[in-house]
Amino acid sequence: MRAVIFDIGNVLYDWDPRFLYERLIPRGEALDAFLGEVVTREWHFQHDEGRPFAETSAELVALHPHHGELIAAWGERFLDSIPGPMPDMPALVDELDAARVPLYAITNFSGEFFPAFRRREAAMFDRFRDIVVSGDEKMVKPHPQIYRLALDRFGLDPGEAVFVDDNAANVAGAEAVGLKALAFADAATLRTQLVALGLL
Repeated sequence: MRAVIFDIGNVLYDWDPRFLYERLIPRGEALDAFLGEVVTREWHFQHDEGRPFAETSAELVALHPHHGELIAAWGERFLDSIPGPMPDMPALVDELDAARVPLYAITNFSGEFFPAFRRREAAMFDRFRDIVVSGDEKMVKPHPQIYRLALDRFGLDPGEAVFVDDNAANVAGAEAVGLKALAFADAATLRTQLVALGLL
């Protein structure tokens, strides 16, 4: 075991559409309904799969024309849904980098939205040797193709890397292609697991 492959959302960085929309809609039933019925996570997953926001938003506005401005805000202010890193994860990444552990990522993320996020968080991502973004590749976790593509691009055999993700299906998908996969709970637990694997 010589490398670590991270998921990004809710492993390295906190992500929730609520962080954006609670700035635009008073907290309560209206906000809950908007997130549960209009800009749902299922709708957003299309962006992770590679569909452009211009298409998905036009379709959604056609269904909910009275929410047009709020739907547009998803594209204009997407980074507001990612307020910052998960607790203590920057320090753990720093520790791995200092130990010369090669760092990579596989993320289900819009190819349109990722570049601005990557630039904003350069202090973190400059430590990574490569990042596979699902929206660019038109393939998503937990399908095996994206793990195989990533391993090939990273120049790794499955047995050389540990994969970390908060989603149980993505963990299972990584295991199915031969990766050692860990379900993320928090930075302290992950650090203990990485020590046990000899990576720290």
